[in-house]
Amino acid sequence: MTNDVWARVLDALRSALGANNFSNWIEPLQFAELAGGVATFHVPTNFIGNYVSQNFGDQIIYHLNKHGNDVQRLKFSITPTLREAPKVAPRPAVRTPFGDDVTGAPLDVRFTFNNFVVGKPNELAHAAARRVAEGGPVTFNPLFLYGGVGLGKTHLMHAIAHELKLRSPELNVLYLSAEQFMYRFITALRERKMMDFKQLFRSVDVLMVDDVQFIGGKDSTQEEFFHTFNALVDCQKQIIISADRAPGEIKDLEERIKSRLQCGLVVDLHPTDYELRLGILQSKVDVYAAQYPDVKIASGVLEFLAHRISTNVRVLEGALTRLFAFASLVGREITLELTQDCLSDVLKASDRKVTVEEIQRKVSEHYNIRLSDMIGPKRVRNYARPRQIAMYLSKQMTKRSLPEIGRRFGGRDHTTVMHGVRRIEELKALDSQIADDLELLRRALEE
Repeated sequence: MTNDVWARVLDALRSALGANNFSNWIEPLQFAELAGGVATFHVPTNFIGNYVSQNFGDQIIYHLNKHGNDVQRLKFSITPTLREAPKVAPRPAVRTPFGDDVTGAPLDVRFTFNNFVVGKPNELAHAAARRVAEGGPVTFNPLFLYGGVGLGKTHLMHAIAHELKLRSPELNVLYLSAEQFMYRFITALRERKMMDFKQLFRSVDVLMVDDVQFIGGKDSTQEEFFHTFNALVDCQKQIIISADRAPGEIKDLEERIKSRLQCGLVVDLHPTDYELRLGILQSKVDVYAAQYPDVKIASGVLEFLAHRISTNVRVLEGALTRLFAFASLVGREITLELTQDCLSDVLKASDRKVTVEEIQRKVSEHYNIRLSDMIGPKRVRNYARPRQIAMYLSKQMTKRSLPEIGRRFGGRDHTTVMHGVRRIEELKALDSQIADDLELLRRALEE
């Protein structure tokens, strides 16, 4: 395999894996040889080789074969002359007392507050992020943002970093992923530069760590993260953390770290509602109208997409991007018919059917009650509240009518179902525990 072929494979991997993963894990690889179906790469550390093999090995093999190579497996060996650990794109830089100029993960120029669409599911997270981005005295530390994939956590993290650098260029703002924190920690251990590592992370004014759930189970990394966290909080330095779930739900995370993460402001980005999804689509159309001036979009298309693609904003935005690109190439208007043809795979994937019976089973398991008690006649609170939650989720996640839902809950009247749905609507705005339970159950049912 020639270096030109490997360069093309690298381009494909960059597109497939994203800028952060590429910079952290693929860029350090040095192609050595291809022999007997085995592609050998030099890596700076065994840790990188093992991580790449476990997480990206299949994709590397796929792209190597796609570009005309016969590769069955990968082999990693330590670089004969250990080269300097790779640096990522130059923003934002952290100036350290020991002379290094270390950079964080690259910030996406699109992710600013100006193009973050605010709706009821994310308004608290947006307001909290705005408050932190204003700088000044630290009011809550850390700010912990959590939610499912594609709900805006990373967008808000980047927006905070952009705003802080704009308002106060002198601040040392370090944004990076939990995986990058782990990589730098392991590298510092291997190269015996732990003092430099500690000085770096304790010299920042604002530390932002994305996807912190990935340090779960990594004992030594958690130990260092814990001490870094305490040192920055003691110095009144702002910490902003994101994860895909609440601190208490992160698997294999030490209890003392969970406690620290919960001592600030913990904000949940709820799944998007129809109005927010429609607003996001409308904001994207304004952007695409300038890129594709000849493409027209028929009325009803955005509403159709906002209804049908409901779980992931990234999928929603990607669907609109594909529509505009396809319509531009074939010279057609974006109609409902074209949308259904062009996005048949996306729409099919979004059509996962959840049944009332599945909801009942999940809710009874969550609250540790018998299914027969939940759908039975007993009206004690221990059964009534889970029953109302199951009714609410049945109304939200299935196409069953209220009378149909009532029949599946022991033959109850549709007015009883309506009352239960309304009651949970009221409680989820007042009771954070119920809001968290609803979110956990929704995610479990959508998996």
